[in-house]
Amino acid sequence: MKLYNAARSSASFRVRIALNLKGLTYEYMPVGLLGNEQSKPEFRELNAAELVPVLKLDDGTTLTQSMAIIEWLDETYPQPAPLPADPLARAYVRAMALSIACEIHPLNNLRVLRYLVRQLGASEDAKNTWYRHWVEQGLAQLEAQLVAGGRVGRFVLGDAVTLADVTLVPQIFNARRFDCRLEHVPTVMRIFDACMQLQPFEDARPERQVDFA
Repeated sequence: MKLYNAARSSASFRVRIALNLKGLTYEYMPVGLLGNEQSKPEFRELNAAELVPVLKLDDGTTLTQSMAIIEWLDETYPQPAPLPADPLARAYVRAMALSIACEIHPLNNLRVLRYLVRQLGASEDAKNTWYRHWVEQGLAQLEAQLVAGGRVGRFVLGDAVTLADVTLVPQIFNARRFDCRLEHVPTVMRIFDACMQLQPFEDARPERQVDFA
């Protein structure tokens, strides 16, 4: 398999973690987002949406969207499972994961931040204020959901790593990169610290990738 991805991309980071957790080997194919390599014809042949990651299978099939890729991995390589067997627990894990992937992440995506600066004329300070507002608010809401749900153990759901943890960790890396306030989400940060004690998460971190800059 080939993973077309970028070191700092949260969505790419999720898939790297998932592949590592399952012990799967893949060829790392860096895509330079800052250089707009995602918009070049050769990449658009892989994903017309011009987004990373893309997982290219041995037969040439391409998969896009990190959450869909991770679920395909789960269905194709069942163990260890990123989603619990119990339907209610699965719904809970998906809800926590989607709170990040659908509510927080899209608002601080590179193309959104670029639009704020290039089309709307926002200053760098204004752009960063936008970023911090939505990330800090989104994480506060996630914290409240985790506490109210009463299912947290070492990880989001008890003591087993799930899709929710795989989604949470990259968002914290991005939050730290933009100096977001994090002391208001102690449960989130405790889970993050527990995840980063595991080698699959550590190996997937941006700084360990060949295209990190």
